[in-house]
Amino acid sequence: MSARTKITLGVAAAALTMGLTTVAGPAAAVQAAPGAPAAECGVRSDGKLYCGNRAGAKGYEHRRYNSAVRGPLNTSFSWFQCWGRGDNHAGGNNVWYWTQLDNGQWGNVPAVDVHTSVDPAPGLREC
Repeated sequence: MSARTKITLGVAAAALTMGLTTVAGPAAAVQAAPGAPAAECGVRSDGKLYCGNRAGAKGYEHRRYNSAVRGPLNTSFSWFQCWGRGDNHAGGNNVWYWTQLDNGQWGNVPAVDVHTSVDPAPGLREC
């Protein structure tokens, strides 16, 4: 086998290994299917809920869809300070979660966009 062939095979093997690592690596374990509970979703010792959410979810000024949009959650994993009741939403309840949005503003996110298994999330304080 020529040196050129060995190098080509080595580069191809490295690329394949990197591709498999990217597809099946740690980040893949954290991502949840849309609408499914995240791998981790619970209240930590700091009292905040850490949970998967729908990327692109909107945060509203009040717990109503007709209030001003404060900004988005661009990421698919966020923390939430507390919860409160507001408008009913497609999640089948009226629970909304309060958080700091990705643009630095604070807003209310409807529970339908947070991948909890039950709402309100057990152990999270009401606000």
